[in-house]
Amino acid sequence: MALSISRRVLRSFGSLSGFGRCGDSSCLTSQSFRASHDLYGHVSWDCLFSAESSSFIKGAVSSLAHRRLLTSNVTSESNDGSFPSDLLSAKNVVTPQREIGLYQDLVIPVTNFHNEDKGLMVLAGDVFDVPIRKDIIHRVVRWQLAKRQQGTHSTKTISEVSGTGRKPYRQKGTGRARHGTLRGPQFRGGAVMHGPKPRSHAFKLNKKVRRLGLKIALSARAAEGKLLVFEDLEVPSHKTKNIVNYVNEMENTKKLLVVDGGPINEKLKLATQNLHYVNLLPSIGLNVYSILQHDTLVMSRDAVNKIVERMHTPIKR
Repeated sequence: MALSISRRVLRSFGSLSGFGRCGDSSCLTSQSFRASHDLYGHVSWDCLFSAESSSFIKGAVSSLAHRRLLTSNVTSESNDGSFPSDLLSAKNVVTPQREIGLYQDLVIPVTNFHNEDKGLMVLAGDVFDVPIRKDIIHRVVRWQLAKRQQGTHSTKTISEVSGTGRKPYRQKGTGRARHGTLRGPQFRGGAVMHGPKPRSHAFKLNKKVRRLGLKIALSARAAEGKLLVFEDLEVPSHKTKNIVNYVNEMENTKKLLVVDGGPINEKLKLATQNLHYVNLLPSIGLNVYSILQHDTLVMSRDAVNKIVERMHTPIKR
């Protein structure tokens, strides 16, 4: 980061006693040295200089070139005397952190399994930078788990239990309770009253809520820095060690979800089928529950484009 030097001091460099070595017009004046408006303070010159001031100019340019290499902020409080304190700002320069949920487009680097630089990609802000809402995530996850429940559990009623229909003993005179069948729920091997029957546990959830849940899950991974975009999901071979070595190089990664735009590559399938911590999904199958189960999400460039297209498709009522 650049030094925090006020523009007023830069404009007055020409009038300082250290710069005015001669009185003729060929020397450096305050009008011939202007600070540019960019971050690193590039210098523009309006006139030619004499040989007498050339040595000073070289020193000034070298000092400005040295300023570009600085990576820390120097203020009047943290200065150790190596830089004039009157040229430094009294306040600390703090880089503002990005706020989540402002629907701003995100720029993310694109790489691959070989850690090669494949450029940048812009992620749509209305898909990858939406406000985080836990209540929406909770509703979508409950809807997913209820919808995938099989509901094949079944018990037998009194008409379905195997057994005789004869009355076990006479109605009166025995001193025992009256019974008409031995297939009742009070007998061992009898029926189950009000037991479960095969049914669907699914309930309705609006499409807008389901779509918003997926956006929130993607935004959460992008905000955590756990969203990686690959140019493609090509692997050199079907050997499992290729994926194992790549996952071991990643920091704080326990489970990895890889999403491709179309059908999964066969080599990638074979390389990950023995790894319980790496799962593959096509973009059409990406869902909230799978994203929450994995701490790192890897998506191909094609998968990102298809997810954005899917989120922008109008909902048919």
